[in-house]
Amino acid sequence: MIFPKSKSTLVTIIIHILIWAAFGLIYFFQPITWNIAVPYQLWIKQSIILGLAIIAYYLNSFVLVPRFLLKGRNGIYFLILITVTPLIVIISGYLDQWLNMHQLMDAAFHRAGPLHRHGGRNRMWDVGMLAALGATVALVLGISTSITVIQKWQTDKQVHQEMEQDKISSELSFLKAQINPHFFFNTLNNIYALTHIDAETSRKAIHQLSRMMRYVLYDTQNSMTQLSQEIAFIKDYISLMQLRLTDVVKIDFRAPELVKDMAVAPMIFLPFVENAFKHGVSATQPSYIEISVEQRDNILDLKVVNTIIKEQSNNLEEASGIGLNNTRRRLDLLYPGKYTLLINEDTAENVYLVHLKLDLS
Repeated sequence: MIFPKSKSTLVTIIIHILIWAAFGLIYFFQPITWNIAVPYQLWIKQSIILGLAIIAYYLNSFVLVPRFLLKGRNGIYFLILITVTPLIVIISGYLDQWLNMHQLMDAAFHRAGPLHRHGGRNRMWDVGMLAALGATVALVLGISTSITVIQKWQTDKQVHQEMEQDKISSELSFLKAQINPHFFFNTLNNIYALTHIDAETSRKAIHQLSRMMRYVLYDTQNSMTQLSQEIAFIKDYISLMQLRLTDVVKIDFRAPELVKDMAVAPMIFLPFVENAFKHGVSATQPSYIEISVEQRDNILDLKVVNTIIKEQSNNLEEASGIGLNNTRRRLDLLYPGKYTLLINEDTAENVYLVHLKLDLS
């Protein structure tokens, strides 16, 4: 699970507090269970050993793991690591001598009575304490390595996700820039001509154009939009494109009457519809465009079929170039493994087909 940066920092702090609280209990609670009058020198020693364990933890976390383990220098890393535990055990022996722990603990067990005096220090202190110390230091280093590697993996994953998101945003911006700017100017000219012939139709066209511009400029700023908005955008696009077409062009658009709103990538349909109008209609030759949008549960189907105009057929490769490649990249990023895209050019039948199926679950 990837946390936001502030939340991740808080979680990390809490984890570290819990770790050292647990080890603090190990170091300071165990002597209390011996039921003897523990000399204060033992608490000094335990504090020093705990401090060394903390130093070992963060030395491993901030220096050894990044510089050796994560850079593939595993042999050197493990060689250094296996020397840390014996080193701390040796330091513990020097602390025993410096603090005179052997005599103090012998006296403490002697005062506790025959039950504790029987083999007391030799068994419980020299062997048990050293073994427990070695196991505890090894556990500290293991936890340090595990947490550092996991955090590095989480950070790398988050950076990768942010890079992918930036790439998606760039692709969307590039796709927006691909909308033919002449479309807006030509549409405005057509609307202007309409104002002298059919004022009501021209008002409707102006409203459609403003709605489209608002959608492009504002409603697509997020990574997702609603399916109903995307379909409405395509409807407006088709309606405005028809203003410049003659009667020899037949347009058939079908979409669900009642749309079940779902999140969908904005302007994901546009390249296919735009290519049909740019390369599949003629002012003089009979031509047609069929566009259908179907919704079945979480599955969305888009089909675009158009005639191939002979004088524009050379541009079909260009049409399926930058725009469609860009759309494929967006689909790969947004819907990995959840879409199929079929593009078929049938020169015998003079038909160009695009079939996109999206799983929006």
